[in-house]
Amino acid sequence: MINRVVLVGRLTRDPELRTTGSGISVATFTLAVDRQFTNSQGERGADFISCVIWRKSAENFCNFTSKGSLVGIDGRIQTRSYDNKDGQRVYVTEVVVDNFALLESRKDREARGQNGGFTPNNNGNAGAQNTNNFQPNNGGAPAANTNNAPQDKPQDPFAGSGDTIDISDDDLPF
Repeated sequence: MINRVVLVGRLTRDPELRTTGSGISVATFTLAVDRQFTNSQGERGADFISCVIWRKSAENFCNFTSKGSLVGIDGRIQTRSYDNKDGQRVYVTEVVVDNFALLESRKDREARGQNGGFTPNNNGNAGAQNTNNFQPNNGGAPAANTNNAPQDKPQDPFAGSGDTIDISDDDLPF
């Protein structure tokens, strides 16, 4: 059986970090994921997905995210039930997060917070995905970025080498 979920969205509020009786950290949050289509009024809907993350990953997630943060998560769907204080059976469906990735830089996140949720860079395209690389579950530390070229122009990896590239049909794999 396969039970995998991959989502990209924004946090609807700050994640809530708690500790179990046995000292295990657990955080819960809701992820707003835009739908791919628009309704008859041209508005794009969103799904609000309940998520839970455990242990050190939960602590890291809470330290590096806040309301509005753009994140990617990888996990599995889990269903459970419990009896509330009124004795009613409550059913819960949530995503148990195994890995996460921060999809915007701290600078962009702070700029968005200062501008009422609007990201001023990306040529005025609010919510456009940033090209910074973040690795899942490494505490949110950015990966080494070796590309110092401007992001609006593709960089030629062979520029300045002075060598002519000669490829024959025998060199191609197809």
